[in-house]
Amino acid sequence: MSKQASQPAPKGFQLSSLLSINLLLVFLPIALIGRIAQWSDIVVFLTSALAIVPLAGLIGHATESLATKLGPTIGGLINVTLGNAAELIITIFALRAGLVDLVKASIVGSIIGNLLLVLGFSFLIGGLKNGIQQFNRRTASMNATMVIFAFLALAVPSAFDQALVNGAGGVNRELFFSEGIALVLIALYAASIVYSLRTPKAPFSELERGLESAANETHAAAMSTGAALGLLAFATIGIVLMSESLVGTVETVGRNLGLSEFFIGIIIVPLIGNVAEHLVAIQVALKNRMDLSVNISLGSSLQVALFVAPVLVFISLFFEKKLLLVFTSYELAALASASVVAALVSQDGESNWVEGVQLLAVYIIFGLAFYLLPAVAGAVH
Repeated sequence: MSKQASQPAPKGFQLSSLLSINLLLVFLPIALIGRIAQWSDIVVFLTSALAIVPLAGLIGHATESLATKLGPTIGGLINVTLGNAAELIITIFALRAGLVDLVKASIVGSIIGNLLLVLGFSFLIGGLKNGIQQFNRRTASMNATMVIFAFLALAVPSAFDQALVNGAGGVNRELFFSEGIALVLIALYAASIVYSLRTPKAPFSELERGLESAANETHAAAMSTGAALGLLAFATIGIVLMSESLVGTVETVGRNLGLSEFFIGIIIVPLIGNVAEHLVAIQVALKNRMDLSVNISLGSSLQVALFVAPVLVFISLFFEKKLLLVFTSYELAALASASVVAALVSQDGESNWVEGVQLLAVYIIFGLAFYLLPAVAGAVH
């Protein structure tokens, strides 16, 4: 249902993708030097973004190792807590800088990116190599149903926003409503975690099976707990530094490249923070492990909607500009389309490369629309 059902992809696949992605770590010192030497904002932005990609992958690898060592219950909690750590850190810095529109756009972009881009590539690449692929229909269907619910929960504040603003104490009522919705989403997310951990035979028990499978397949290559904690600390500190550089140059880069804050948030930021996980989903699809691939795509979307977004609402209370779960009509259209399409292709428990092309086509259409209508999309509800 949530990230706990999706995270534990076999580490053999994850390690192979990390080997190539880790070459991008060379951009970490380059970005730090560029920031100190006050290089062009575009150079600092690009090098920081490239450095975040492998750092996010290292966080995922470290949490996988810890989860395998500590067992399914504690390991599952680590997975669901740190699953989107990179994106969460980036958006916290964006909130501190007052870039609320970018944060909301990145929430939407992460969800539709997982449902359309990642699932689309997984279906396409996996289907071209393996033909029609099978996955657990019941698990995927329940995850897809939860995705629809998550969309509805995020859409409700937008639908009632104008009425709340026009009433007495509008701003306070508006914020209170978003906080209430956030609490409901977090409670639902917590309930799904408890259910998955206490019901081993339930369809959401991919967590336990996935952890056991990963442990068996890569036992010899597993890191020690100390090494995993050290890697996690290094990657987290690196992402904190790179996120500060990235966010600090967003506005200048947007102006120089003709990109809006909205487009950067909905397309670029989600890709930066999730590339490593996206590659894992595509790799396991290539290996004909569609259960894991579909669970990564749907589960990551659910974690963003049910955990990351509501947590950011409360984190924003510490900053001048507050995050409200109020999205533009364009963002809601993208969320609705992605949720419905993902639910439809998950119903039959089968996938093929044509469905992958269809999902990618929808993502490209929205990406083109977001690029061509940046100013309007960021201002109209």
